[in-house]
Amino acid sequence: MIDTLKAAWRLPDLRKKLLFTIMMLIVFRFGSTIPVPGVSSLEKLVGDSSTLSLFGIMDLFSGGAFSQATIFAMGISPYINSSIIIQLLGVAIPALERLQKEGEEGRKKIQSLTRIVTIALAIIQGIGLYFLMNNYKLLTGGATFVGGFIVVTTLAAGTAFVMWIGEQITDKGIGNGISLLIFTGIVARIPYIIQKVAKNYAISTEWYWIALIVIYALGMIAFVVYFDSSERRIPVQYSKRVVGRKMYGGQSSHIPLKVAMAGVLPIIFAISILAFPTTIIQLFTGKTSASDIATIHPFLGKVVEAFSSKSWVYALLYFLLIIAFTYFYTSITINPIEMANNMKKNGGFIPGIRPGKPTSDFIGKSINKLNIAGSLFLSIVAIVPIIIGLFSSRFSSIGLLGGSSLLILVGVALETVKQIEAQLMMRHYKGFLE
Repeated sequence: MIDTLKAAWRLPDLRKKLLFTIMMLIVFRFGSTIPVPGVSSLEKLVGDSSTLSLFGIMDLFSGGAFSQATIFAMGISPYINSSIIIQLLGVAIPALERLQKEGEEGRKKIQSLTRIVTIALAIIQGIGLYFLMNNYKLLTGGATFVGGFIVVTTLAAGTAFVMWIGEQITDKGIGNGISLLIFTGIVARIPYIIQKVAKNYAISTEWYWIALIVIYALGMIAFVVYFDSSERRIPVQYSKRVVGRKMYGGQSSHIPLKVAMAGVLPIIFAISILAFPTTIIQLFTGKTSASDIATIHPFLGKVVEAFSSKSWVYALLYFLLIIAFTYFYTSITINPIEMANNMKKNGGFIPGIRPGKPTSDFIGKSINKLNIAGSLFLSIVAIVPIIIGLFSSRFSSIGLLGGSSLLILVGVALETVKQIEAQLMMRHYKGFLE
């Protein structure tokens, strides 16, 4: 591996891309330390970091920028939401669907539309955060029009700049820029996680609890790597065609279908849905804990307690929502009929399966079978930390080591390594993945 890194560093173009990526990530981390004028710490909104919440996920993805109320507090979350919205609308709006099929030109138009929606969402989200800060008395200068304009403009500009950094990394660097920014934010929180785990067990002489947490983390990483790399390969044979005096086709290929086709999105969707009732209640009551809310309204206090990640109700709903969103997202992003038609147009067929509807039915059944394994995989990764924490408060800190963060870390790391490997293979160097 060291020899491979040396070989990669010797390539001028690849070295330039690596250095550009590193510099952009440094700029991102530097911006995460610049505070927003007129706002104190937002740690009160994040609450207990060992529990799952909407603001907790924002803080995790931004590398702590949200809790520290910096200019990158909203991070890349508006861009993620915008991309998801555009992708979902592409199924319902024919014009967007046509753009998605127009190749590079269509991709550029969709990217421009995504940027516009991102800025709009950033402004709306910034206004909502400003009113939330006012309710929680987190504005150092009080609520004024000028102060609100500065806060909202700063947060929206920070999101636009982060989006620009991500796109620059994608175009001129190595890997997917947006994914690398999220990856960097999560990695930046690792020292905090280690500090929190060490603090929880510093007063205990039972050192084996820490050993169990380390074993759990390594086991979950191995589990995620195995399933994230797993795929079902459907063989495809292309028939021979004679064009003029030349013969084309006749080669064999395959359709790779990953077990976790939906990636981490079902987990993010599930967390957002489950965090919505609690966020709305906290917004209108100005309280964060279930006990404080119960003093105002007992029923609302019970709702907040039920939707806390430390309850069995939350664990059950979380499990069911991940399975439901896995099937939903896969059904709108992968079209077996379109895959079968494209295969037929190019003279391809699955051995033993007739072209047309039988092929689309076969692909659809294969996807549904993979969704069973994929949804269970995502559910296990997401809820195991919660279930363990329910049985023992000693393990409450491992909630920071599972779920979406672990999937993103492993997925982005593997994808980036594969891209470096591809760059090296083109130049006949031995790579990482031997």
